[in-house]
Amino acid sequence: MKLDSFRLRLALLSAALAGSTLVGFGAISWLQIYNAKISRLDAELLNQLLRVIPNSPQRQEPPVPGSFFQSGNGPRWQSYEDSLSYTFGTNTKTPVAVLALDSNGNILYQSNSLPADLEVNRLLLARLQLTPLPPLPKREPPPLSPNTNPPFEPPPPIRPRPPQFVTEQTAKAVWRIGATKFPNTQIAIAVSLQAVDQEMATIRNIFMVSIPGALLLVAVGAWLVSGGALRPIRQLTGVIQQVTVKGLDQRIPIGTTDVEFVELIQVFNLMLERLERSFTQASRFSGDAAHELKTPLTILQGELERTLQQVDSGSEVQQRLSNLLDEVRRLSGIMRKLLLLSLADAGKMSLYLVEVDMSELLMEMLEDLEMLAPQLTVQTDFTNGLRIKGDRDLLIQVLQNLFSNAIKYNLPNGWIKIHTHQTPVTLNVTIVNASQDIPASDRLRIFDRFYRGDPSRNRKIEGIGLGLSLSREIARAHRGDLTLDSTSLGQTAFTLTLPVKL
Repeated sequence: MKLDSFRLRLALLSAALAGSTLVGFGAISWLQIYNAKISRLDAELLNQLLRVIPNSPQRQEPPVPGSFFQSGNGPRWQSYEDSLSYTFGTNTKTPVAVLALDSNGNILYQSNSLPADLEVNRLLLARLQLTPLPPLPKREPPPLSPNTNPPFEPPPPIRPRPPQFVTEQTAKAVWRIGATKFPNTQIAIAVSLQAVDQEMATIRNIFMVSIPGALLLVAVGAWLVSGGALRPIRQLTGVIQQVTVKGLDQRIPIGTTDVEFVELIQVFNLMLERLERSFTQASRFSGDAAHELKTPLTILQGELERTLQQVDSGSEVQQRLSNLLDEVRRLSGIMRKLLLLSLADAGKMSLYLVEVDMSELLMEMLEDLEMLAPQLTVQTDFTNGLRIKGDRDLLIQVLQNLFSNAIKYNLPNGWIKIHTHQTPVTLNVTIVNASQDIPASDRLRIFDRFYRGDPSRNRKIEGIGLGLSLSREIARAHRGDLTLDSTSLGQTAFTLTLPVKL
């Protein structure tokens, strides 16, 4: 599954990388600690095995202090085993098993303190059978003189082979076993790894608690660090969101930006500069053109009206002059719309705010609707007294545009519905009419200037595509909006949203 958030991906990847590192470090550390404990246990086992140094019959010396190699010396062996239990333990007694055999394989001593785990004695015996005998010492006789008797030298002591330590498991516990053989005795010791396993379990639990906590800290840290790293992107996004006709003067400062984002921000600032220059030129052109054409069109309209009054009624000249006057009035309307749009682009659309009775305006629109389209069925759902603060003339122009579109794009013998909804903050006026379905591509561009949708559908309908664009600019100048609603097939709905108080 692909995550859409780059910041979240960065935090999760950092946590995954840190997690794998911590898990690997924890596993290696756990193994190193375990091996260190086993090595220390093996060293102690070796020390305890070497305590049992038998007296060799070839050596005419007194018994070595601490030697346990004497047949039938059970109390000494028991004391030896008891001392082992506390030697390998920390604060508690550790289970220990001892097996001692003579050179013929007869049992000198066998632990009987583990009745619940008798299998350990079998493991000790098997280990002794696998342990090799110590090597015989090599001694070269000194050169003999023909006139001297050889001096008596005792044989060198026989040293046992270094014991081998293995880990065996029974049904009850895990044991660490060490065994060695002397010339006249064999001994094997098994130490339970219960204490070591408990310590390692404690360490494992510490790792299992600390590693997720560390991962959480790494994830939070990566989230915060990535947020700081992406700050120029958020700043860039904030400026882009403010890029409107009124906000093209926005620029992102470069002085406090990281080096990696300097080029991106420079390109973006240059793009804003070009857009500002283009919009300024276009807005200035439309405004200047509308303003310059306004006076000639006014003069032309006045001359046509005066000339129309001087010609004979019903003549062909009067008909032509009437057609010319209609086109001049149409051009004057286009110029007024362009002038208003240029003012809206420059943020200079002035509003003459008064208390407007929207119920009264809607009733006036309905009276005009009955005269312009008597074939349409009209349904209304609004109450009296819908008052707001706004520019009455501009709001009338918005309603005229909406009702004009509802008539022009309606179906034969269609219908129009008007309903309102007022809250303490806003007033919503929705105008719905029967119509052909609007394609999705047209819905996205329906408020664009000079856009009229499918030419095959609109070529017989008057208009130049400025009405909805101007109506939305007027609504936004009132801090409201004009939107195309999502409706079922066969109808079109526009909602005018206006604040009750500006």
